[in-house]
Amino acid sequence: MSIADNKKAFHEYFIEERFEAGMVLEGWEVKAIRAGRTNLKEGYVIIRKAELFLFGAHISPLATASTHVNPDPVRTRKLLLHGAEISKLIGKVERAGYTLVPLNLHFSKGRIKCEIGLAKGKKQHDKRATERERDVKREVQSVMKQNRR
Repeated sequence: MSIADNKKAFHEYFIEERFEAGMVLEGWEVKAIRAGRTNLKEGYVIIRKAELFLFGAHISPLATASTHVNPDPVRTRKLLLHGAEISKLIGKVERAGYTLVPLNLHFSKGRIKCEIGLAKGKKQHDKRATERERDVKREVQSVMKQNRR
C-alpha cells in the first residue's frame, strides 16, 4: 500500500532500476507517515561512507507529537539496504553518471519502506515527448470510451 509517491521523479528522470530500502525513523515520524503527512517531491538520496541517506524529504509532525521532542521535518534519514546492493549503487552513481531518487513510501509487512530508483536525467525534449505520448494515450482512451456507448 503506497503512502506517498514522487511524481516529479518520473517527469524529471528515466528510472532504470528500483530498490526497496528500509528507513531509520523516529516514533513521531512513523505516526506522521501513517497519517499521510509526508512529501518526497524535493527529496534525493546521497551516498556517504558507503551508506545511503535520504535528504529533503519532508515529514510534517503531528500536533499531538510529544512535548519533549523537537521534531525536524526535513532531517536526514538513513536508508537500509544489503551491502551488495549498496556497492552496486555506488559503482553506478560514481562511474555511469546515474543519480538516486526516492520514488515512493509504502508499507511492507507492517514496516515503512522507501523505494529508490537508479535514474538518469531527462533532457527538455525527452520531457515534451513523454507529455505528448501521455496526451495521445488519454485521447485514445476517451475515443474508445465514447465508442463503447
